[in-house]
Amino acid sequence: MTVLEVRNLKKVYTTRFGGNKVQALSDVNFTVEEGEYVSIMGESGSGKTTLLNILAALDKPTGGEVLLRGVDITTIRESQISAFRRDNLGFVFQDFNLLDTFSLQDNILLPLVLAGVTYGEMSQRLKPIAQRLGISQLLKKYPYEVSGGEKQRAAVARALITAPQLILADEPTGSLDSRATDALLRLFEEINREGQTILMVTHSVKAASHSNRVLFIKDGEVFHQIYRGALSDDELYQKITDTLTIVATGGDRNA
Repeated sequence: MTVLEVRNLKKVYTTRFGGNKVQALSDVNFTVEEGEYVSIMGESGSGKTTLLNILAALDKPTGGEVLLRGVDITTIRESQISAFRRDNLGFVFQDFNLLDTFSLQDNILLPLVLAGVTYGEMSQRLKPIAQRLGISQLLKKYPYEVSGGEKQRAAVARALITAPQLILADEPTGSLDSRATDALLRLFEEINREGQTILMVTHSVKAASHSNRVLFIKDGEVFHQIYRGALSDDELYQKITDTLTIVATGGDRNA
């Protein structure tokens, strides 16, 4: 079943005084099926951040559609978009986006508080997720009292607590050391195997090599894609590296 469908997506930015127009996305088309783990890669300025912002309903496209379970999120009213985002999307950011004045538990539960979920139900949802992510003993601590890897696990818990249709991850390993990166990538693989659909934007070849499909964005379009198939992480890593070289040098997308 298709979770996300992107059709003919375009985004044009106009400079402050309307003198110049910048085409960030020109014609993006792809789908994400239920249970997929997809990475999006591209050079700086390729349009991948703009694409992520539109998929996250944080920005509006100039043209095209973004269908989440058949609902075009580009047409949802501003007054309803926050609730739609909270109920259907989970977010994992490079800089964690945790509130320092809240404990990890309160950070994780915040989406449910905003949704009006009862305390009893929040507790029922939190316990298995915290155990699953190995942070049960850290829930009363504050973000400044734990490591980067532990912060990111709390961020993943916050993303999972609403049982989202799709998790959007923006450079989730960017602020982590190698050990925490390995742990987070294993975690993403595990929750994906359990059925969670994940779409990750990353510069990291290592991170992308843990996904099942990699989309490459160039000049505002999908330039190429790689399916894992029977490839190992190392073999996929090499194919990604080779493709990024083609992207950077302007080679044939079918090479």
